[in-house]
Amino acid sequence: MEKSNKKKTFLITGGAGFIGSHLCEKLIGKGSKVVCLDNLSTGKLENLSSLKNNSDFVFIKGDANKIKEIAPVFKKYKFDGVFHYAAMVGVKRTIENPLLVLDDVEGIKNILELSLKNGRPKVVFSSSSEVYGEPKELPEREDGSVNPKIPYAVVKLLGEKFLESYWQKYGLKTCALRFFNVYGPRQESSDYGFVVGIFVKQVLEGKCPTVFGDGSQTRDFVYIKDNIEASVKAMELDSSNGEVINIGTGRPLTIYDLANSIIYYSGQKEKLKPKLVETKRVDIRHRFPEIGKMVKILKYHPAVSLEEGLLNIISYYKN
Repeated sequence: MEKSNKKKTFLITGGAGFIGSHLCEKLIGKGSKVVCLDNLSTGKLENLSSLKNNSDFVFIKGDANKIKEIAPVFKKYKFDGVFHYAAMVGVKRTIENPLLVLDDVEGIKNILELSLKNGRPKVVFSSSSEVYGEPKELPEREDGSVNPKIPYAVVKLLGEKFLESYWQKYGLKTCALRFFNVYGPRQESSDYGFVVGIFVKQVLEGKCPTVFGDGSQTRDFVYIKDNIEASVKAMELDSSNGEVINIGTGRPLTIYDLANSIIYYSGQKEKLKPKLVETKRVDIRHRFPEIGKMVKILKYHPAVSLEEGLLNIISYYKN
């Protein structure tokens, strides 16, 4: 199918996931055509319900890690850009299935090779702050040391290197984004999910949020709207070509303070308090980024405050 002269056409792998579905909506809202590919292993069609009847949106059930399922998509559509967001996600899930994470290497290879051979659309890849492992310096800088501790992080770092080599050898436009802790509506809140969603679910059920260890671990929490805005700019701007860029706020928050904030904004201050639980799980103590490169290259600075973000996600789960 030929794209029109006016509309740009984007492929989003993993587009039925938490981040991917918000990206689909953003690009459609900007007047683009979006092809979403997802195998629905963790993504959900309900995340895309707002786009169900949109003529500029196409959903394809398929696996980017399988060349037979992804190659025909590149043959049928001419893409202006590809967001490769498909991956096995969630710390618990990736630790329980370390070898399955390696399948995602095939997806990275498939996307780069097919992009190179089919019109050379720019490829934006969702990497992760996990590549830093236990940091040797804070805040964490893109040109600083990386120390991936889990297979998921190793695959993300490998993906970054693949993108870099395709930019250097073939001139294929690429950009890898190291996402710090993204949160917002539609994020998984089960045990296989992420800390903000888990805490919100616990608090709304009248339970004390479970904090592992002493709660002094720090993370950088980025509201989904800010993550998406930065991602779209990474696709649009040539200044990001060949780059690896942290996507965060640069404002560290302890897990204990996060739990307290969710209790406060849920109106449960008099009833609940964080519950400290001993754990044998080895947790990375501190993680937050230097965001100067993001601000300089993407001309973007996070706009959503923690209060606004938490109130939005609390409201979402209530409804």
